[in-house]
Amino acid sequence: MTSPSRQKKGAFAFRPSLARLVTTKRLLARIVLFFEQLLPPLMPVLSVIAFYLSASWFGLFRSVPDWLRILLLIAFAGAFLVTLLPFRTLRWPRIAEADRMLEERNGLPHQPVTVQEDEPAFDTPFGRALWREHQTRMAEKIAALDAGLPRPDIAAHDRFALRAVPALLLVTAFGYSLSINGGSIRDALQAAPEQVVSDPAVRIDAWVTPPSYTGRAPIYLTADGSEQAPIGIPQFSGLTVRVSGGKTAEKVVFSKTNGEAQDISVQADTKPQQTAASGSEQPTAAPASQALVAQTHMMKLQENGALEVNGRRWSFEVLPDKAPEIAFDGLPKRSVNGALEIAFTVKDDYGVQEAHAEIVPVDTDPTATPLYPLPEYRLDIPRRNARDAKGVTSRNLTEHPLAGKRVRITLVAKDAAGQTGRSPPYEMALPSRPFNEPLAAAVAEERQVFALDTRKMPQAIALNEALTIRPEETIPKLTNYLLLESALTRMKLARGEDALKDTAQYLWEIALGMEDGDLSLAERKLREAQQNLADALDRNAPDAEIKKLMDELRKAMQDYMTELAQRMQNAPMQPNQNAQNILRQQDLERMMDQIENLARSGNRDAAQQMLSELQRMMNNLQAGRPQRGQQSQENSEARKQIDKLGEILRDQQKLMEQTFRLDQQLRDRMQRGESDMGENDPLLDEMNPGENGEPQDQQQGQQGKEGQQPSDQMTAEQLREALKQLRAQQDALGKQLGELQKSLGEMGMKPGPGFGQAQREMEGAGRELGQGRGQPAVEGQGRALEALRQGARDMMNQMMQAQQGQQGQGPNGQVGQGDQNGRDPLGRPRRPQGPDFGDNSVKVPDEIDVQRAREILDAIREKLGNNPPQEMERRYLERLLDIQ
Repeated sequence: MTSPSRQKKGAFAFRPSLARLVTTKRLLARIVLFFEQLLPPLMPVLSVIAFYLSASWFGLFRSVPDWLRILLLIAFAGAFLVTLLPFRTLRWPRIAEADRMLEERNGLPHQPVTVQEDEPAFDTPFGRALWREHQTRMAEKIAALDAGLPRPDIAAHDRFALRAVPALLLVTAFGYSLSINGGSIRDALQAAPEQVVSDPAVRIDAWVTPPSYTGRAPIYLTADGSEQAPIGIPQFSGLTVRVSGGKTAEKVVFSKTNGEAQDISVQADTKPQQTAASGSEQPTAAPASQALVAQTHMMKLQENGALEVNGRRWSFEVLPDKAPEIAFDGLPKRSVNGALEIAFTVKDDYGVQEAHAEIVPVDTDPTATPLYPLPEYRLDIPRRNARDAKGVTSRNLTEHPLAGKRVRITLVAKDAAGQTGRSPPYEMALPSRPFNEPLAAAVAEERQVFALDTRKMPQAIALNEALTIRPEETIPKLTNYLLLESALTRMKLARGEDALKDTAQYLWEIALGMEDGDLSLAERKLREAQQNLADALDRNAPDAEIKKLMDELRKAMQDYMTELAQRMQNAPMQPNQNAQNILRQQDLERMMDQIENLARSGNRDAAQQMLSELQRMMNNLQAGRPQRGQQSQENSEARKQIDKLGEILRDQQKLMEQTFRLDQQLRDRMQRGESDMGENDPLLDEMNPGENGEPQDQQQGQQGKEGQQPSDQMTAEQLREALKQLRAQQDALGKQLGELQKSLGEMGMKPGPGFGQAQREMEGAGRELGQGRGQPAVEGQGRALEALRQGARDMMNQMMQAQQGQQGQGPNGQVGQGDQNGRDPLGRPRRPQGPDFGDNSVKVPDEIDVQRAREILDAIREKLGNNPPQEMERRYLERLLDIQ
């Protein structure tokens, strides 16, 4: 039940919105009145807090004795409690006070808020009506009430503006607290630090020297040791403390964060030397001479801690040096001449010092005794911006016995601090030298057999003897036969590691001579000259040595180009060797001149980078000879995948034709209204081998000779069932396509989007076949065929690009022959190698052509559905629809 005081009176009774507005304004007014009571007594409380903070930040509590600190803390606490006493008189304002404030601050005459609660003195009908009209007019003035902000009138309580003193003092103390001598709020609650007495006669010079590879300047420590925050320094920085003066040796201590203290020993060369004293010399002179000698203390900072010496303290925060990171930037690949090319990325806090590739065989025999150590592969790292850099290095490892074997390559980076980072391993066949001469390849194989395991020397001897069984047929040149006989003698007489290495080197030189003659010797000298120059640039050799090595490089380059030109005189010009692919002698001379000029000007980094580019160019330089063995070896696996894709295309085409034929026959049966034409299902015999084991195609041929298809005798229900049974063939083709994409991925190729689209269309066609719907299945199969052809074109483009990038020519030297678009010089199309995926020059029909073809087919089906009376006309329409 509502109390009479809470009942709405006056204009509030018939205007509820006005009553709610006045209620809200009354609440805001009471809040304003409460804060006006609260703020004046709150000023003393804030002043006491400001004085306490100022004293703390000025460092007062840490600089006074403990008894005075406690006394000041009690005084501040007492003053704080005294200032809280006036808060006892606080009360919540009444409604009448809120109404009066609203009327006064809004300038409303005649008390429009209060009059709503009043009653007339004379309760007569005329007086009551007049009073209600007065209340209504007054209520219209309440619509724009505003409680305003509190007006505490603090100036009346603080005539002299003393409240500004603690405010200014607080701001000043806060600024002072940010200095090295500033105090803390916690100083009043903790004992003052011990006052360490330092010897003023002792002089301390301390500094921290970061490692040179960080590129940071030394950090000198202030003489008074007043640093408050820890000093950030790189890991493995050197701390040096030099103590001089005083009468006694000063103790230097480094305290770790775990509380362990370590005395920093004095360097041996700074200890006072005790010379042999004569008999007349006083023994008391030794301490005096010791005090005059400065002592140097040194240590490496590897963890956080603090240095304490002569009452002074410095805190250090060691910034850890992270291990370097290195990774492959793409897959390692083979150059034209068999060199291994590796692209990589490195990252380190202060720069990578050196990096190399760790190459180990995948299949190892622990009992084997290899003749040579594992191959060395140093990565060329740019000196500038070595903290986050990319690089490409090309090294020729074809001479190592592991060439051609499966190896595991891991990139290893090392920083100046000795930390190492490793990349995930990558397995591949280490590139080997492509031998076009079978005899040279056989000699290289002999060398590889006993170089990988010296215990297999008898097997290598047996291989050599097998080569010379019928020399008049297998070895046309007498010189090569004599070299093999001499190598056989060396192999039989080789004893010891040096003799075995000489024999292996002799066999390698024989193989190179059989393959290239003097060209291989010139190529080896060129590689040696390039490596010598790279090593000299890496160690900052003097200009005289650089000039000498550049002259040797020019001579080796000239000899190599001369031998190469002589060999190419009788060699036919390769079809893809156009003007853009030919490297001229002037280009090489220009590059070598730039390398020498950069090295002399001091830009060794750019010179080394250009030398690396020169090495890559020479590794990818073609010698103008065909690459038969190499091409067949690299393309064999790709050829298998191409043949497999061709089979999928043919099978999908046949399946689409079969689906279309069955669908047309089913439509013909439905239009004729025939429900049953036989009890047997001959189509099942067509799709599966017969009882006598004859294949499907043979049975179809026998039945075709009789001029009648098995499906001609099938009912509509049997045709629909035959469509459902085609789903297994469609699903099998989709599975074969998935296996093909997986094989392409293992070869390092990315299957195009066409294969994925084709697989989805095959799945959709299979679902339609499972439901016995032929027309949607045929449409899906057609889209699958088109997607397969597009994926095949993408796959062929990837293969051609990969072969052009690795060898500079396409399969069998036929790719990239000008701009003839696969045609011969007479404009005739070349014979395709492998399955034909369709002529790319054939125009794809647009939407109008497709729609027109559909209209024609629908007209033929409609005419055929009307049962033409003439058998000849009916056969003609069926031939147009490919219904046989």
